[in-house]
Amino acid sequence: MKLLSWNIQWGRGMDGRVDLSRILRTIHELGDFDVICLQEVAVNFPGLPGSKGEDQVAELSAGLSGYTAIYGIATDVPDGRGGRSLFGNVIFSRLPVGQVWRHLLPWPAESATPSMQRLLVEAVVTAEFGPLRVLTTHLEYYSQRQREVQIDAIRRLHSEACAMSQREFLQEEQGGTFEVFPRPQQALLCGDLNFPATAPERTQILAPFSDGIPNFHDAWSVLHPGTTHAPTVGIHPVDFVDRPECFDFVFITNGLVNHLKAHGIDSETDASDHQPVWVEFG
Repeated sequence: MKLLSWNIQWGRGMDGRVDLSRILRTIHELGDFDVICLQEVAVNFPGLPGSKGEDQVAELSAGLSGYTAIYGIATDVPDGRGGRSLFGNVIFSRLPVGQVWRHLLPWPAESATPSMQRLLVEAVVTAEFGPLRVLTTHLEYYSQRQREVQIDAIRRLHSEACAMSQREFLQEEQGGTFEVFPRPQQALLCGDLNFPATAPERTQILAPFSDGIPNFHDAWSVLHPGTTHAPTVGIHPVDFVDRPECFDFVFITNGLVNHLKAHGIDSETDASDHQPVWVEFG
């Protein structure tokens, strides 16, 4: 299984142009991916710089034939013309997809800090080595407190999923809306987490769980122990970091560690203000 994660900034490159064909071309040039997780994907949001209100899920889907698109909407607001403007994260999978969840993450009020609703998209996919949960998110940028609360929520959801994986199905859960589909313990969490690799939030994600719940491991550190993370922002000049940093991560649970074969970051493309990251399992 090969997976890519990328904050595409609604297709807006470092030249200020929104160009989804450039995003698709970059993805195809980077490799043949089974799962593609994209953050900052917009539908009918002409207020975003450079956007003309494209249906970006539809445009990306058209360029990713054979993939199932799973769009999670974090922001859903009126467009002033009787329609809706949407913004969120999407998982594209050409692997079989089981149950899907779209979790709104906590959004605590902070009067002096800008912020927005955040979301975790979760989908069960079946890889050649077995089923796993793919989770992708885009955490708050401006507030460490909000990121910490959001990480707590993600960890609770992981614990809940692992507990659900251990229970036996009941007769009442056979068929219909109560039907229970597999929710495996093994998981991969990826996305733009909006903190550097030295931040306490990374330690928070990696903290051990109790009761036999599989821990998260930083995929970069699994393959490159003791090595500084390759940067995913600031390679090209941006206004939100002073130097190149890693903001985009892939975390995997215990059962995936021995399957991890490669972890790469494309430092060349300027099709977004973030760099694509990818992992490969075998």
